[in-house]
Amino acid sequence: MITQIFIPGIGLVKLMAKILIVDDDVKVTTLLKRFLSSAGYEVIAINDSSKAVQTANSFRPDLFIFDIMMPQPDGYKLCTIFRADPNFARTPILIITALEESNSKATAFGANDFLAKPFDLDELAPRINALLHNIQ
Repeated sequence: MITQIFIPGIGLVKLMAKILIVDDDVKVTTLLKRFLSSAGYEVIAINDSSKAVQTANSFRPDLFIFDIMMPQPDGYKLCTIFRADPNFARTPILIITALEESNSKATAFGANDFLAKPFDLDELAPRINALLHNIQ
């Protein structure tokens, strides 16, 4: 969620949303991190899904982006883990994967939205904006 805080002597300051990307493909995480950072988001991208919980607990993301096909825990398992965690149960999850016909399965595991690879980066920004503002 994009929030604002008041800093005495400065005024209202907009804080950009934090996004955690988990994908075992370094090229994908690099591309997404660059794109989303240039859009003003604070982004952490990791390629080892076993570090997702630890990273999320320290970073406190406003949105998760997961791949499905990764070494364990895969994207489905990460959805289950974070939906069971009271700190992240309501944090939006966007699944990005090359697996066809994964949309219904992803949502069954707790994902809020789904993008099939390959996708156009112009399609990503509105999806993220909608998830961060609960517009679906």
